[in-house]
Amino acid sequence: MAEVEVRDLTKTFGRVTAVRGMSFTAPAGKVTGFLGPNGSGKTTTLRIVLGLVREDAGTALIGGVPYSRLARPRRTVGAMLEATGFHPGRRARDHLRVIADASGVPSRRVDEVLAQVDLTSAARRRVREFSLGMRQRLGLATALLGDPRVLLLDEPANGLDPAGIAWLRGLLRSQADEGRTVIVASHVLSEVAQTADHVVIVSAGQVRFAGPLDEIGSTNNALESAFLKLTAAAG
Repeated sequence: MAEVEVRDLTKTFGRVTAVRGMSFTAPAGKVTGFLGPNGSGKTTTLRIVLGLVREDAGTALIGGVPYSRLARPRRTVGAMLEATGFHPGRRARDHLRVIADASGVPSRRVDEVLAQVDLTSAARRRVREFSLGMRQRLGLATALLGDPRVLLLDEPANGLDPAGIAWLRGLLRSQADEGRTVIVASHVLSEVAQTADHVVIVSAGQVRFAGPLDEIGSTNNALESAFLKLTAAAG
C-alpha cells in the first residue's frame, strides 16, 4: 500500500502563502480528486510531494516516507504536472526510451505504455507535431512507464476531446482498481466527479473538505453547489 499523506503542509513564496497548514490523505485503491480553483495551492502541493519544492513546515509522505527517501522513485510514483516538458524534436518512442534507460525501467515498457495511451501509431512522430491532447497522452505514458503504485496527475484532461476524457476516466478507474493511489488535480469538478471515490477540495491554500465524494452530494447539482461554496474566497 502506498497512500499519500500530507500533514500540516505550509509553503510561502515571498509574501504569498501558497499552501497553509494543509492536511489530507489520498488512500490506496482510490481515485482522489484534488479540486480547487486555479491558484488554490494544488500544483504547489503536488510539487512538494514530489520533492521539487521544499516545504516551510509540515510533511508529505508516500507510503510513509518522503519522496527523497524512495529507493526507486519512478517505480513508485508516476507524475504528470505539465504537458510541455518534452524535447520538440524527439520522437515519442525515443522520449520514453531515454526516461526508461535513466530510470532502470525495462525497455519493453515503452511499447506497452504507448499502446496503453493509444499512441502506438504516433510513436515515430516528433513531439512538435503533436496536438495538446497527444502531448497529454504522452505525459500519461511517461507517468505510467515505471508501473508505479502512485499516480499524481495535474489537469490530465486538458486538451482531450470528449472521447478522450471518457477514455481517461476508464484509465484512472482501472489504475485504482488495481490498488494504486491515483490523485487527479483539477479546477473543474465535472472532470473528476464521475471517476473519483474521494475528494480533497482546497481554496486559498487550505483544505475545505476531505473525504468520500458522496458525503458532499449525490447529484451533479448538489456536487456543484457544494464545490462552489467550499471554494468561495476564504478572505
